[in-house]
Amino acid sequence: KELGNIWCRTGFSTYIFSLTGGIFETLENEPISVEELAFKFAVTNINRNRTLMPNTTLTYDIQRINLFDSFEASRRACDQLALGVGAVFGPSHSSSVSAVQSICNALEVPHIQTRWKHPSVDNKDSFYINLHPEYASISRAVLDIVQFYKWKAVTVVYEDATGLIRLQELIKAPSRYTIKIKIRQLPSGSKDARPLLKEMKKGKEFFVIFDCSYQTSADVLKQVIMFYRYTGYSYKFYLTFSNDLFALDLEPYRYSGVNMTGFRLLNVDNPRVASVLERWAMERLQAPSKVETGMMEGMMTTEAALMYDAVYMVAAASQRTSQITVSSLQCHRHKPWRFGSRFMNLLKDTQWDGLTGQIAINKTDGLRKEFDLDVISLKEDGLEKIGIWNSQTGLNLTETNRDSSTNVTDSMANRTLIVTTILENPYVMYKKSDKPLYGNDRFEGYCLDLLKELSNILGFSYEVKLVSDGKYGAQNDKGEWNGMVRELIDHVADLAVAPLTITYVREKVIDFSKPFMTLGISILYHKPNGTNPGVFSFLNPLSPDIWMYVLLACLGVSCVLFVIARMSSCIIPLPLCYLKMVLKQHYHLSQ
Repeated sequence: KELGNIWCRTGFSTYIFSLTGGIFETLENEPISVEELAFKFAVTNINRNRTLMPNTTLTYDIQRINLFDSFEASRRACDQLALGVGAVFGPSHSSSVSAVQSICNALEVPHIQTRWKHPSVDNKDSFYINLHPEYASISRAVLDIVQFYKWKAVTVVYEDATGLIRLQELIKAPSRYTIKIKIRQLPSGSKDARPLLKEMKKGKEFFVIFDCSYQTSADVLKQVIMFYRYTGYSYKFYLTFSNDLFALDLEPYRYSGVNMTGFRLLNVDNPRVASVLERWAMERLQAPSKVETGMMEGMMTTEAALMYDAVYMVAAASQRTSQITVSSLQCHRHKPWRFGSRFMNLLKDTQWDGLTGQIAINKTDGLRKEFDLDVISLKEDGLEKIGIWNSQTGLNLTETNRDSSTNVTDSMANRTLIVTTILENPYVMYKKSDKPLYGNDRFEGYCLDLLKELSNILGFSYEVKLVSDGKYGAQNDKGEWNGMVRELIDHVADLAVAPLTITYVREKVIDFSKPFMTLGISILYHKPNGTNPGVFSFLNPLSPDIWMYVLLACLGVSCVLFVIARMSSCIIPLPLCYLKMVLKQHYHLSQ
């Protein structure tokens, strides 16, 4: 976490009109946070391009503190305010936010946030501005998509407790609409989501909405694809709350069959925004390699874009007046900044066309008033914008997108597919006939019957041809394929219908359907029939011969013990004199 402040220097005087960078969340031995990088990037661009501040040079000072340390955040914030600042950025963690916010309210210094924060109940944060869209609005956007596609049952998966707060609008939907909501939580402290995926498969949950960070999204996506490969279970729709779906490396998922949809706050259609993103990518690619996060290299996240817009918004507000000066503020004196209320009103009146669209602040609560969300979906050619959602007008999606997402198999209708196969009884065989046969009539077998039924259901026609080299498909030492696999790779054939075994190496180059037959070694055993126990059922564990031997052994042992007892003098407890007179022993062990 870091605290930074920015000085504005003019030609004749130097005054601190601080864009005080708040607490940027970073852990020890980890890369610098994207918020800090965006903070520096925005200052550099403002100094490089003199259009916004022609006579001012911005400099900054950054101080780092530990993560989740609200006391240290308060102390460093007071140190920054003592230098003379005009605004405080951050921090991001909820405990630190409250500590710094209380200081800013007391000293009447604007506090700028770029991450979602749970709204205060008492609403006393009069010097608080948040550029992040309110999650109640984003939740309504998700609900609009659910209604647009007319889903009847939806599974919501959240990462932490704050996810339930963000999902309130969606969770309340069953009370107003005919929608069944099932709520699940990702395993805490573990990245293994396979048990959760198995539960959703068992419950036949096809429409899933995820509320998680982009790091968690990358991990879950990998497990979803692996789960699909090994089980054949595919989600019909995967919707994510994360605004950073566009920044994830989605190349492995383009042909997964999962309809993956999300939101994008960045206005990438604007040429000016595209230019800024290009400069950001160039700087990030030139930087040292970072830890693998599942993000595409050089992509600007939503958090970074919001920080960039926040710096520009405060800089634009500072240029609207020359009569505001900053002064040193002491936390223990509780003497507020005399220009704080005035500058706060300037910030709320400032409208800026930033990377995340038009920025306008609500004067009552300091939240962002109106914003647009691009609805993006993953296609075979990559991410594609399929609509837009506005906080005032709602969702606007085309009807063609509704149709394509409802039934993707419609694209196969009225098409002629080239089907490659191989002779293998009883799957594909030559049909015996006295008359010459042509085309598809030459073949018969299980695969041909299956192909015929599929064509009747999906409405496509087909032309069957035997594979040219008579092989299924294997890879040689040079990495080249042969057989049916090669024909699919080279687009000689559109489809292969044959007893082709699904293997890991083949899945890397071609896509398989759900297997129509499973082969392998199995163990069969006879399941015993249930019977009512009889009187002598306890004898069943042993055979009659064993029971007879047991009885004979007991009888023999009893006889031996009896004889030994009769021959031993220790067994008869009588006086010795009486024993000699009355009970004279004729046999003993010495005999």
